[in-house]
Order: sequence, then C-alpha cells, then structure tokens
Amino acid sequence: MIALRLPHEIEDRLAALARRTGRSTDDYARDAILDHLKDIEQDIEDVELAESRLEAIQRGEAGTIPLSEAMARYGLAD
Repeated sequence: MIALRLPHEIEDRLAALARRTGRSTDDYARDAILDHLKDIEQDIEDVELAESRLEAIQRGEAGTIPLSEAMARYGLAD
C-alpha cells in the first residue's frame, strides 16, 4: 500500500474525473502509475540497446552509415 499526498488541485481534478466516469480515484492513480512505469521501462531498454550498439561499434563488430543514407533507405529524404 502506498500513501501519497497530492496537491489539492490534482486531488480535485482526479475526484471530478472519477465522479464523471464512475471509476474510482484509485483506478486512475493505478493506471497513471502503470503507464508511467511502462514508459520508464521502455526508456531504460532503449538506453541499454543504444549502449550495447555503441560498444559493438567501438569493438569493430558493427558499423555505421551516414544519416543521409539512413533517411533515404526509410523514405525520409527530402
């Protein structure tokens, strides 16, 4: 269980939303926390992947291509 103090403005908005939708404030708080955790976990995975790729490049096990070539390959060139 987590006890959390929120500014009155946020509590009021959350309570109003809960009243309008018939869901509990706990439901919305739980959903918000889970969404945020998912975003953070994805960010961490992205950083780990980038670090792994950089290490492979530094070891000479992977290469790079110019940005213009990557953009052209994926149809992003002007």
